Amino acid sequence: MFIKHCVVALAIATAPSAACRAADQVYFGDLSWANEVPPVAGSAGTGRAVVIFSPDTKMMRIQATFSGLSTGSVASHIHCCTSATPTALIATTTPYFPGFPTGVTSGTYDNTFDMTLASSYNPAFVTAQGSISVALNALLAGMTNSTAYFNIHTTMYPGGEIRANMHLDTVFANGFE
Repeated sequence: MFIKHCVVALAIATAPSAACRAADQVYFGDLSWANEVPPVAGSAGTGRAVVIFSPDTKMMRIQATFSGLSTGSVASHIHCCTSATPTALIATTTPYFPGFPTGVTSGTYDNTFDMTLASSYNPAFVTAQGSISVALNALLAGMTNSTAYFNIHTTMYPGGEIRANMHLDTVFANGFE
């Protein structure tokens, strides 16, 4: 009996403090011409977008890799929410994420945003939602419900060449890493 209690006490005493944190929410999507509305059949563009949101810090990390675009990239952002129409308001910074590679046909991106700041959003999206906190909740709900999408626009396809319909990663959402 004593040994069992010691093992349990030791496990509790040495448990990492991260166990008390809320699990990060991980969203992802494959960038493809076929996801555009209408599809951009002339593109060989492809890629992947990953968004990691920390409920504790309200920080959102956005990562993307892409290649095969027809012409140089001119815009990149996340649109939300497509429940009423196939296109939606730009939710994040516009015309592109700060530091996103523009004028290129392939590249990578990795940046973290403080989602409590107005500068992390398109002002029109915040206005439409009514506040920054409501805008954040709408964006997270859109990515959870697959009504938000990551979009890369090019000079040849200014309406968007490749799109990733964002999905909640249920493996990470359930705490399995």
